Amino acid sequence: MATDPYHAADVGAYLAAQSAKPLVRVITCGSVDDGKSTLIGRLLYDSKQVFDDQLSALTADSKRVGTQGANLDFALLVDGLSAEREQGITIDVAYRFLSTPRAKLIIADCPGHEQYTRNMVTGASTADAAIVLVDARKGVLTQTRRHSYLVHLLGIRHVVLAVNKMDLVGFDQTVFDAICADYAAFAASIGIETVITVPISGLGGDNIMVRSPNTPWFAGPPLLETLESLDVSADTAGRAFRMPVQWVNRPDQDFRGFAGQVASGSIAPGDAVRVLPSGRTTQIARIVTADGDLDMAEAGQSITLSFTDNVDCARGDVIAAAGDPPQVADQFEATLVWMDATPLLPGRSYLLKLGTQTVAVSIQPPKYTVNVNTLEQLAARTLDLNAIGVAAITTARPIVFEPYADSRTLGGFILIDRATHATVAAGMIHFALRRSQNLHLQASAITRADHAAQKGQQAKVLWLTGLSGAGKSTIADLVEQRLHAAGRHSFLLDGDNVRHRLNKDLGFSDTDRIENIRRVGEVARLMTDAGLIVITAFISPFRAERQLVREMMAPGEFWEIHIDTPLAEAERRDVKGLYKKARSGALANFTGIDSPYEAPEAPEIRVDTTAMSAEAAADLIVARLLAEDRG
Repeated sequence: MATDPYHAADVGAYLAAQSAKPLVRVITCGSVDDGKSTLIGRLLYDSKQVFDDQLSALTADSKRVGTQGANLDFALLVDGLSAEREQGITIDVAYRFLSTPRAKLIIADCPGHEQYTRNMVTGASTADAAIVLVDARKGVLTQTRRHSYLVHLLGIRHVVLAVNKMDLVGFDQTVFDAICADYAAFAASIGIETVITVPISGLGGDNIMVRSPNTPWFAGPPLLETLESLDVSADTAGRAFRMPVQWVNRPDQDFRGFAGQVASGSIAPGDAVRVLPSGRTTQIARIVTADGDLDMAEAGQSITLSFTDNVDCARGDVIAAAGDPPQVADQFEATLVWMDATPLLPGRSYLLKLGTQTVAVSIQPPKYTVNVNTLEQLAARTLDLNAIGVAAITTARPIVFEPYADSRTLGGFILIDRATHATVAAGMIHFALRRSQNLHLQASAITRADHAAQKGQQAKVLWLTGLSGAGKSTIADLVEQRLHAAGRHSFLLDGDNVRHRLNKDLGFSDTDRIENIRRVGEVARLMTDAGLIVITAFISPFRAERQLVREMMAPGEFWEIHIDTPLAEAERRDVKGLYKKARSGALANFTGIDSPYEAPEAPEIRVDTTAMSAEAAADLIVARLLAEDRG
């Protein structure tokens, strides 16, 4: 079939015109029932971007839900979940695309309920501008302040205050002015520099597409014109080149490139770049895309870069301007927005994902949490759902970053629970802690391999885990006796013994248990550096902490040994009388009774103490270890 050149030209011109329009990402936020979904639905309807079948469905749905008269319930255009329609609230984030003659808009409708604050943070994380809605009858509410604080925290620089439902207060200017003054005072107190104000009625369409005759006292532009005129390009202008590496592109043996999306700045062949965190420098040879090589690439473009020489670079690295690189550190201060029903456990190992970097981290107890109503800084030991706090973070290895105020890409991160893989928090880096810049690993001429070779053995951690009364200490002691008899160099770390000295300052809360295991892991790591076989006997109830210790060691050096005893059998033995105390309420946070035990999912060795004696278990463990040494 022949191609219509005129049609092709028309399509090409249309696509070029669309591509030339600025793209503005907008979030709507505020308290529940302030009219966010209705406003977005009205924008879509009045801009003629509702299809005939959608309009028919909207009309039918409006009648079904009881909208009075000939009015349409525009919120139904956005609220897609059945639970949202049934309850008349927004739960999830809904995105709608709107194209006007002057701009392209992606508008995120975010939930107003406090329990869905995490969803609001998700929508705000990529927004350029925020429409903060306020019900003219209610004024500025707690959730208005909360969302505004988050908007500022997440780096959104363009804020539009839309005072909605003005029709329900008779379009009274004094009401509008009072709300604007109240909000302006709060906005200034949290650092929002500029607020554009518009009186609107989402239901009636006043001051949304065109200026309304119902507000002759308002001289500003309507809402859509305000959004179209926002200059968001200035927010990233003039920044140095940054590109997190997504993957290494090796289509054949002759080409090796590094693919990713340019986060800021521009790049051209011949430019000098630095690969971080290694710090190696090189030059750009080519900028490769599916449509051919480019002479230059800018922020937002997805490209593949090749270097003039063979420099090591992998996923998670950052390619940056050689003369103006980002920072590298392993300790930071950051703001956290906690998004999980399970509170923060200080000291627990979480995964931090920043750009294309993923690394294990631990969080210190918060310095403080923020009361978004009063901006008061409150003392806290943890962070609960929807809490906003500031804490120090330590990463397992140095990462590439910039303060969030300078770069969302290299300053914003999420925390992931290692056991459930749930996203538990969003975070914004403030700065690297100075102490992380002053600490440097001292190289030693005698390596850990030298220490192990001198002893004629492989360093190993035999980590015995199980319920209290399972027999861990008994088996661990027998294992050490057998290793000593076999001429092996070992050391036993027992849970009770360690708590008498090294960890005597710790209790038995989840947080203290986590710190207990972290410290033991660090000691075990030092002992393996010395070439020793380390035997530990700890309940260590949480998988995340056992995994943290595993990752401290060299591959294959950590053996998780599950001393598997049913709770009923462990309680029947009750050698120390602890179960009896726990059942009576005299002993709190006791594993298996009122604190969980997370059994290993794939231990190197499992010992069933109902079918095997302690002596047989010790023989099994030592035989496996010596066989590996011989192999």
